[in-house]
Parts: sequence; C-alpha cells; structure tokens
Amino acid sequence: MHLLIPYAASHAEGCQAALATLKLPNLQKLLSRLSAQTPDVGDELSWSPPHERAMARALGLTVTDGQIPWAALQAGKHPELARLGGAWAFVTLCRWQASMHEVTLRQLPMRELSAAESDGLFATMQPFFAEDGITLYAGEPGRWLAHGAVFDGLPSASPDRVLGRNLTHWMPTAAQAGSLIRLMSEVQMLLYTHPLNDARAQRGALPVNAIWLSGTGTLPAMADPVRHPLPPSVVATLRETALQEDWATWASAWQTLDATQVRQLLDAQTRGEAVQLTLCGERHAQTWLTQPQALMQKIKHLFGSAPPQSKLEQL
Repeated sequence: MHLLIPYAASHAEGCQAALATLKLPNLQKLLSRLSAQTPDVGDELSWSPPHERAMARALGLTVTDGQIPWAALQAGKHPELARLGGAWAFVTLCRWQASMHEVTLRQLPMRELSAAESDGLFATMQPFFAEDGITLYAGEPGRWLAHGAVFDGLPSASPDRVLGRNLTHWMPTAAQAGSLIRLMSEVQMLLYTHPLNDARAQRGALPVNAIWLSGTGTLPAMADPVRHPLPPSVVATLRETALQEDWATWASAWQTLDATQVRQLLDAQTRGEAVQLTLCGERHAQTWLTQPQALMQKIKHLFGSAPPQSKLEQL
C-alpha cells in the first residue's frame, strides 16, 4: 500500500506559518515507524513537479525534467494509438489573462466546458495542427492527445507548475519550439472570434482563449502501459487550496487527511503490512517505507518522535 501526497508543504510564508501549529498525530506516529529513503531533491522552477517525478518513478519511467511522457503513456492504453508509437503531447484548453506586465494562466482545465463545446473546438483546430504535421485525437472534454515528431525531446511545463503563474518562465524554449509558439498564437486568434466563446460569455462562463502543451515525449520501449505496476494512491485533497494559497483551508484539509487516509496507512502498518508514504512539496519529494526495525528504532518508538513539521518544512 503506497500513499502519495502532493502539495504536502510549500515554502510560501503562509504555509510555513500554518505548519507551525498543524497537528498531525497519525502522520507523526507513522513516520516514526518507517524508514526514510534518499530524497528527490529539486527546485520550484523545475518543469516537472515533485509529485509527477515520484509517480513516474513508481511506474518505472525515466525522469527527465519536462519530458515525462504522460501523453504517450495515455495513448499507449489505446491499442489503435499504441501502434503509432512516436512522440505525444496533451493539448489542454485553458484561459490566459493578460495584464500590463505579464500573462498568467488562470483556468486549466476550463470549467463548465461541455463535450459538445470541446468537440466543436476540436474540429475547428484540427486543420491548423495538421498543417504542422501534428494529428489530434479527441480525449476527455477540453484535453486532447496530439501526435507528432515535434514533441520528441521537447520539454514542457506541467499544468500544476503554471496554473496561476506568469507564463514567461514556462513557455517552450527547445529548438523546435518556434513552430509550436506560432501555432499557439494562431489558436489564440482563432478562439478570439469563435462563436462558442460568445455563447459561453452569454451564460457567464469564461471564454476559452488559449491552449497549453504538456506531458510531452516518447514512451520508452520497455514501458508497458497495460502491465505497469499498480501506481500509488494519489491524494488530491491538498492541491486546490495550495494552488489558491488558502493555507487555513489547506491546514484543515491536512488534518482531515491525517484522520482518514494517513490513519488507514498507519493501521495497515500496525497489522504488519508493507506500506509506503511519499510526501511532495514544491521542490522535493521524500519517501518512507517499511523496513526491518533496528533495536534503536524500536526504542525510539517507546519515547515518541519529533513532530512531522520539521520534515514537511524541508519539502
């Protein structure tokens, strides 16, 4: 049993203040019983966030910043697409907000986007992508698969990195990125006058005005998307409040998580089951797992352990 918790901490001032008073008794007890592994050390400007790197390693994928092939992995689950091989990307409909000094990605995925709206935009955009040698395949509403050689070796920033942030640092910069930047600009002009956005505006929904490319790369030959190991259970309950920097609600969600899923993991460990816990912040990820306990470790349990804040602060 493996629990992976993204956004377990942030170096933001508000989060650090919330950590100072956060009580997580089950996490404290669990960490005292598990053995810490070598941390995955990164920084807040990496294009692949720690929780994506941790998930990729759990699936046996090679981790190269900005080139974890999530789209190829998704395509590989469909036999008709898996046969194509090659490089893939996700194309996600989103909303950019421009101000005098910066452009910020404000909504991804788009809210209140119906399957019919997604299909209409898909049909409109498909020829533009085809002109650049990219084939689109419809997937879930608002997020499509794209197949093309241009995505091979192209780093792209995870949506979790760019949401709510100035896009200057996160735009593709690889040698082949020029054609994609042009394509993204053409799509923006297309969307600016699209009738679908007029209909969205009339009902109070934000217009779709851009796309974001992510999950780029080629699936390694040894990676089998059908037979890969069972991935860890990813806990998404901290994500929204962390991205909104609502640290009071985030702390409350952490306490609920500690009383539920962390408690379940602790109970499994108490029953003698092998368990694993991965905590991810903005920069680093740290994994703890079941290993035979040395005598000194057992003695430490008798006298308790330090609060988990010190470990969370390091993420």
